[in-house]
Amino acid sequence: MIQPSCTDAVFGRRSGQPLLGPLHDYVRQSFVVTPLLGIVGGIALAVATSELDNELSQIPEFATEFRPIIEPSRKVIDAVGPAMLTFLGVVFSITLVALQMAASQLSPRVVRLFVRSRMVKATLAVFIGTFVYTITVQYSFVTVSEEGSLQDQPFIPLVSGLIALLLTLGSVGMFVGYVHSMIRLMRLTEVIDMVTAETRRTINAVAWTEEGEGREVSGKPLQSVYYEGKPGAVRTVNVWRLVRLARKNDAALRLVPKIGDFVAPGTPLLHVHGRKEIRSRTLRKALGVGPERTMYQDIAFGFRQLVDIAIRALSPGVNDPTTAVQALDRIHALLSDLLDKPLGEQYHRDRDGVVRLVEPLPGWDSLIDLAFTEILLYGVTSPQVTRRMVAALIDLVEHAPEDRRATLERHLGHVREAVEAAIPDEMMRTFGLTPDRQGIG
Repeated sequence: MIQPSCTDAVFGRRSGQPLLGPLHDYVRQSFVVTPLLGIVGGIALAVATSELDNELSQIPEFATEFRPIIEPSRKVIDAVGPAMLTFLGVVFSITLVALQMAASQLSPRVVRLFVRSRMVKATLAVFIGTFVYTITVQYSFVTVSEEGSLQDQPFIPLVSGLIALLLTLGSVGMFVGYVHSMIRLMRLTEVIDMVTAETRRTINAVAWTEEGEGREVSGKPLQSVYYEGKPGAVRTVNVWRLVRLARKNDAALRLVPKIGDFVAPGTPLLHVHGRKEIRSRTLRKALGVGPERTMYQDIAFGFRQLVDIAIRALSPGVNDPTTAVQALDRIHALLSDLLDKPLGEQYHRDRDGVVRLVEPLPGWDSLIDLAFTEILLYGVTSPQVTRRMVAALIDLVEHAPEDRRATLERHLGHVREAVEAAIPDEMMRTFGLTPDRQGIG
């Protein structure tokens, strides 16, 4: 049985999610942070190695022994910079092609998987850092020569040259890993599996609660909080902060929009039930709004992406029902994970068991509608799709709780009616409605 959530200063954060979730999500989707770290790291490393070479060059024995490597080391450093620029051009070209292919063949929603790829950002950081490193080291050569402090003992870039060589080898290795990562991301099955795994992590991270009566949040609210800011989708809700505010003010809150809902200025966000009002600005800060949905807390967004991939595959220009079947496989698995979850309103309580926040989540009916309706609409004439959909619905009906079977049986009836209306041949109708986990095995 799902235990009631206890949300206070210690508990109530969604398990499995980082405490700095929104910031973490921004960093993962940003193409600025990681390359910027590469630039800073390249400059710092160049300064350190140049100082070390400067100190070593002051030693007469060292200068005498390693004088022959001055020119080879400088040639290596001079050659690495242009090579890194060439690598950067190739990386940007491959990345842009991959993004274009993902947006056109899969769904614009899955482009974020490429943007969030650690390998892509790490490769850019290493290449840019290596380039900046070589430029900074070359500048140190000029500075040392102009100062003239080492006329008797020439500057020997031994450490700088070795580091440049190691960075070059590391860059080549990163490039191989980058190409492997891009090829992997271009594989349709890999993308579908990544979306599925991310959706499953979101499901597991939700602080599921038992249904409650919600007397604390019934009736006319004392205060309503409206959105102010740029229009966008609700991306995050800080449940812990809202429960703490409600407990502190002896109030109960009802969240109006679900995660993923679009809000515009004037859209209701929260209803406050209690004896005194809470600062609206403080309550608004607990909600994160952005230009697009994310997977941080949005259960339905994973289904949205899988459905988008399926219906894109079923379009006349692509005509790939096998991809739609693969998406249905993952949708079936995710719905199975949600069979025993208390969907709908979530009642978050404080340490005393008092309901402090009612959070709306997608209901079972809405998730089933999202999962099957559009795929059926675009794939009704494909027996591969309808056979797989019938098999999924029958399996879910067999394992679903009694109160959730009606929705599944309703959709099963929709499939039969749609196939009968779209396919005049009786034999083909029978074939299209035969359950098959492989579509057409």
